[in-house]
Amino acid sequence: MKAEIIAVGTELLLGQIVNTNAQYLSQELAAIGVDVYFQTVVGDNMTRLESAVKAAQSRADIILFSGGLGPTQDDLTKDAIASVLGRELHIDRLSMDKIEGFFRDRGVEMTENNRRQALTIAGATPLKNETGLAVGNALVQEGKYYVILPGPPKELKPMFEQEAKPWILQHALGGSAMAIYSKMLKFAGIGESALETRLIDLIEGQSDPTIAPYAKEGEVTIRVSTKAASEAEALVKLNAAEVQIQQRLPEHLYASEDVPLEKIIVEWMSQLGLTVGAAESCTGGLVMEMLTSIPGSATIFKGGIVCYSNEIKKKLLNVPHDYLEGENCPGAVSPEVAQVLAEQVRMVMDSDFGLSVTGVAGPGYSELKPAGLVYIAIAERGKETEIHELRLNGNRETIRIRSAKAILYRLWRRLVENEKE
Repeated sequence: MKAEIIAVGTELLLGQIVNTNAQYLSQELAAIGVDVYFQTVVGDNMTRLESAVKAAQSRADIILFSGGLGPTQDDLTKDAIASVLGRELHIDRLSMDKIEGFFRDRGVEMTENNRRQALTIAGATPLKNETGLAVGNALVQEGKYYVILPGPPKELKPMFEQEAKPWILQHALGGSAMAIYSKMLKFAGIGESALETRLIDLIEGQSDPTIAPYAKEGEVTIRVSTKAASEAEALVKLNAAEVQIQQRLPEHLYASEDVPLEKIIVEWMSQLGLTVGAAESCTGGLVMEMLTSIPGSATIFKGGIVCYSNEIKKKLLNVPHDYLEGENCPGAVSPEVAQVLAEQVRMVMDSDFGLSVTGVAGPGYSELKPAGLVYIAIAERGKETEIHELRLNGNRETIRIRSAKAILYRLWRRLVENEKE
């Protein structure tokens, strides 16, 4: 079954509120095996609403509406659907009794326009609203299924769960459903285009399971999905696909669930009894913030120093003056300084690992060096310090995020290599 979600409300188009209903409904429909192919947002306008309904009829089996069920003249969802389907609107008596009782119990006079909240399309099943006043509707006509829900999430979610979903399962799906199951694979240290290149034959040849990549700053997620009658059946297919992908990218796949890299690092280091400290220049404490945002990080994170100025680099982390100032000095943005920062912060914190980041976040140049030039280093007790040069693109915030993610990726890789030894 193919579905379309139509969210009604000019406030959505103006960006005054976020359309969280579409996300919720898409997730819930996927769980019962309904594929959402389109999401539409339309304003409070009768002509455009009718056009949206007709467009959805041409490409979906189930059409879900959210919003536009209130008492005012611009709440037109039921009016537009009734017009397109050629049906009348009438007052649902049970809903009207509830609305009248609501105002009576509060000693407030009910204005006439509140009757609109009890409107029901002729022949539709009323969907009770346990947390609000506007009644929902569900109906079928010429093989198309229409589900009409209120806009406020506190009303939509319980109505969908208690009223709409059972109706869809019974009427549209015949009482049975092949649910969609998914597994999220998380990657670090690789961009979306490079990852797709490594998996292109799997992506182009996919049928079941399906493989879809998604990118965020500094990491990539692959969603592997399949339809199955049970979770056990789904896991057989999902796990087989994961093995194929893992064999292609073992140095980048860090988790089989939707969790950030820092969570994996904190939990792993905690299990091993390892600790870490950090010295940050251009990232200004972002690495520390990522680590300490994870519950339990106190067991592994000793502390850190934001050494933004050369003065602090020298005073607190013993970076030699000749490294930072002078005609032929390497400068603060250099592999030499990154190494000293990592080694010194490890000693100051008496930790197993010391991390450092120094670079130019931009915009513009610093020390005659371009924005995006960053050096990161990892010092480990009893081992040689590891230094990496990064050439990053993007604005200031993007460079900071990618730098922080890069040092965490290198720390994770060091943990992986240590486990192999």
